[in-house]
Amino acid sequence: MHDFLPSTLQLIDIAIGITLLELLLLLAYHRHTGRGLPARAFVLNVCAGLALMLALRASLAGAAWVWVAAALFLAGLAHAADMRRRWLQRG
Repeated sequence: MHDFLPSTLQLIDIAIGITLLELLLLLAYHRHTGRGLPARAFVLNVCAGLALMLALRASLAGAAWVWVAAALFLAGLAHAADMRRRWLQRG
């Protein structure tokens, strides 16, 4: 019907690509200028989000449940590590 509209999987791929580009640009900006956020301030959070997007993509693509579960597990690990870092940082 609307061949010009992207599919859901294509939209997720675009979101993953934009997120990866954002990650690279933030890292490069901080590395070259010393300004902006240091990697430790956001990388774990971005990884958790990427893993959730991969889980959604795998599920919608009909991947085996183990791939969806693995992506969700990785998202949980990244989230837990980020929370621990923030908790310890506050003292």
